[in-house]
Amino acid sequence: METIKEQNVLNISPTISTEEISKLIRSLLNGKALGLDSILNKVLKVAALVIVKDLAEVASHYFASKIILESLKEFITVVLCKEGKKDYSLLGSYRLIALKNMLVKVLEKHVANIISKAAEEYRLLL
Repeated sequence: METIKEQNVLNISPTISTEEISKLIRSLLNGKALGLDSILNKVLKVAALVIVKDLAEVASHYFASKIILESLKEFITVVLCKEGKKDYSLLGSYRLIALKNMLVKVLEKHVANIISKAAEEYRLLL
């Protein structure tokens, strides 16, 4: 039986630069709800001036090792009523909000950017 080798089809580097982390953090919206780590995006943007190098190293380590801590996979889901609905017995009258860890938000944005660039490069969305 032939084994299937792992391939990195898109040749994506597991290293995330401090510039990329800074850009991702700046793109986070202020005024969003706190996640499990209780860090406001607004506070992260200020702290990033000091900790961006460490965040880049940690994020690069996660991607290179292909391991994400269980604590980073945890989130809280909050159910909110949509205003102005006539019948709140219907599921469509509610929306779910996932409150995630700050680092996870940044990592997800990075991965989404990679996927978006690959979709454009390989014309996957035509």
